Amino acid sequence: MKKENEEKLIKYLRSLILRSMVVIVLFLIMAIFSKTSQTYKDLIISNIYEKNISFTKIKKLYNKYLGGVIPLDKNIEKEITVFDEKLSYEESSIYHDGVKLTVNNNYLVPIQEEGMIIYIGEKEHYGNVVIVEGIDGVDIWYGNMEKISPKLYDYVEKNNYLGTTKDNILYLVYQKDGKFLDYKEYLKWKLNFIIRIF
Repeated sequence: MKKENEEKLIKYLRSLILRSMVVIVLFLIMAIFSKTSQTYKDLIISNIYEKNISFTKIKKLYNKYLGGVIPLDKNIEKEITVFDEKLSYEESSIYHDGVKLTVNNNYLVPIQEEGMIIYIGEKEHYGNVVIVEGIDGVDIWYGNMEKISPKLYDYVEKNNYLGTTKDNILYLVYQKDGKFLDYKEYLKWKLNFIIRIF
């Protein structure tokens, strides 16, 4: 048993070193290109400093090609989603830059799109807000929240539990590249997002 654990640890350390080396090599290649060519330097500067970086896309690519940071035994079952709900509400109305939904008491808010939590705090007109930077590049604001389950910079999966609403009201705002989106257009665009009305 002890020898088996040592072998797993050695295998994990080798994998971690290999992944670290790949990231370092990619960084060095970018550094060399930016030093040798003004065109590459301008391209790197415009994509890193002048545009918003989608950390959710970077994380997804990293996990896809390099695997996660934490070693997982392949025999261990993957996490099973136990909260697989769609957004439901009683009525809706336009509210500032988004929509105001009337929901049930202590409503459990489902996450609409997988992504990273980039903000938790107060925003004028919306109360306690959680902003999830979606994998599709759209930031979704969930306003009037309480009892928030994930923490800042957690990566969250679609349809999992985010938290509960306060006073039966949920505010939703959709924002992309600093511009607010019409929530109706956004919901049409997301064909797999289904709203159920009581």
